[in-house]
Amino acid sequence: MSLNRDDHSDSGGGILPAITIGRRSTDANARFLTSLQDKIDYAFQPIVNIRSGTCYGYEALLRGAETIGFKSIQQLFDHAYAENLLHKADILLREKAIAKFALLPRSAESKLFFNLDPRLLESPDYQPNQTLPIIERHGIDPRSVCFELTERHDTSNIADSMRILRNYRTQSYLLAIDDFGTGFSGLKLLYDYQPDKVKIDRFFITGIERDPKKKLFVSTIVDLAHVLGIIVVAEGVETEAELITCRDIGCDLAQGYFIARPTTDLSQILEQYDHVAQLTLRDRRASRDENAGDRLAMEFIQPLTIDTDMKDVFETFRLNKQRTFFPVIDRQGEPIGIVREEALKDYIYSPYGRDLIHNKAYGKALKDFITHCPVADIHDDTGKILEIFAHAENAEGILIVSDQRYVGFLSTTSLLRLINEKNVATARDQNPLTKLPGNNSIHAYVATAATDPELAVTLVYFDFDNFKPFNDTYGFRQGDRAILLFAELLQKRFVNRPGLIGHVGGDDFFLALESVTPETAAEQVRELCGTFAEDIASFYDAEARAKGYIDAIDRDGLPHRYRLLTCSAALLHVPAGRRPCSPDTMMDTVAKLKKQAKAAKDGMALQVLQPAGS
Repeated sequence: MSLNRDDHSDSGGGILPAITIGRRSTDANARFLTSLQDKIDYAFQPIVNIRSGTCYGYEALLRGAETIGFKSIQQLFDHAYAENLLHKADILLREKAIAKFALLPRSAESKLFFNLDPRLLESPDYQPNQTLPIIERHGIDPRSVCFELTERHDTSNIADSMRILRNYRTQSYLLAIDDFGTGFSGLKLLYDYQPDKVKIDRFFITGIERDPKKKLFVSTIVDLAHVLGIIVVAEGVETEAELITCRDIGCDLAQGYFIARPTTDLSQILEQYDHVAQLTLRDRRASRDENAGDRLAMEFIQPLTIDTDMKDVFETFRLNKQRTFFPVIDRQGEPIGIVREEALKDYIYSPYGRDLIHNKAYGKALKDFITHCPVADIHDDTGKILEIFAHAENAEGILIVSDQRYVGFLSTTSLLRLINEKNVATARDQNPLTKLPGNNSIHAYVATAATDPELAVTLVYFDFDNFKPFNDTYGFRQGDRAILLFAELLQKRFVNRPGLIGHVGGDDFFLALESVTPETAAEQVRELCGTFAEDIASFYDAEARAKGYIDAIDRDGLPHRYRLLTCSAALLHVPAGRRPCSPDTMMDTVAKLKKQAKAAKDGMALQVLQPAGS
């Protein structure tokens, strides 16, 4: 949770029951509010770009509850709720956090994440529009404030919660769902509140590099969020491996002890966390070409800022008649959406339209004409960008960001070119028979496995036994059917697993299984080869099946007896934490293992590379 605790709270993830306290005197309540003002402080924990380490914002974490007689921060808020003071206390604390945030040198370029206790939306003392005067006093832009609504509280029955949250959005505040994945109706919250950010609970982040199920969960949420234009924050990142995994999955931002601990001392907060950037630079998989914008063939369309006067908006369209839309960004450069010329036509062509929209009493501003537009990071791979666009409705293209700041626009024409290039590249690499990735993809994967010390993977090379005599006896068409059978079995068992399925060529196949033990990989490969041996028997005639062999001519032109088709497998387990090696060295090891597998009774050979320091 955000405001009420940091990533290492001892609350156990539960919600304490509300304290039943009788109504106190006005003096007691006044003393309580005064103590909040005088003795409570806020620690800030940086939230950074997961690739560059640039500080994006800060989460406000309350400190000092014990100094005013409460065992926990949750107990403090339960007390305020029981005394019908929750909203008064929240506004008082909100001003403390905003005032401290305003002291940061980069507050104008950053975001403040502040937790909303959902109960204040139904609190008897709730009064709307209390935050705007506070941020105006401190010179803060409304889009610099992101209110977090935790999933750990059930908000489904809170009266008027949607109306109040919509009011927050109309005032340009950002909304985030906190603790996503661990509480009440997460997907419904995502649908109802249409948040700007989703913070994935630390339960799913802890040990994610070793847990395929957590990887699957987080990657699914990331994909869904990005299609909806939502930024994803990984909470509770404590290790280098967790950060790298979250980055590779596609999380946009990260927060946790690995980056920086919460601190009440503002002088300890940095603008850039270089150890995060260094991980990106050294990781081969995360490295990108310097001309990423050229790769995407994006163009830079001069954006409008959210506070642009409507007179200037009209003038911008008049001076750029070829443009049918313009990107709209906030004061920090983060894209909000686009404004279409079509949305303004009723005012442009109406006799009194322009006068009406220029009338401040009418209340229309640029924010009222903004349309959602999908957003992608400049470092995203082509496949991800195309997936985002494919799920967008009636989009002119995609807004491209770097460090969450707008850097350009990818038009539909450029996207069509990317689709064509991707299809051509895929067709070139695919094996024409099985349609599986070919040697280019396999070599690239092996290079990654050789040089990435954090990747734990088992590389498997398959080779049929006695394939040539089978092919010579029954013909090439039957030989192709045998190859397709193995490809089908391989895909059925491993298609949804992290790693890669590839076809080297002929009767040689490749498999990479990530985040499994070598013993588990060996067992799964043994089962696959066993199934293939059983199924391939039906490809022989009845006499060959009964005898268990066929008679054919060997490579020297001599008659020879060959057993029915089987498959050998060479397994090389590459653990995390090892020293990087060259891909050629790895391939040499696999070649030796293939010979051992051919000679082994069970047709398998397994070797585990030694980790560093062994």
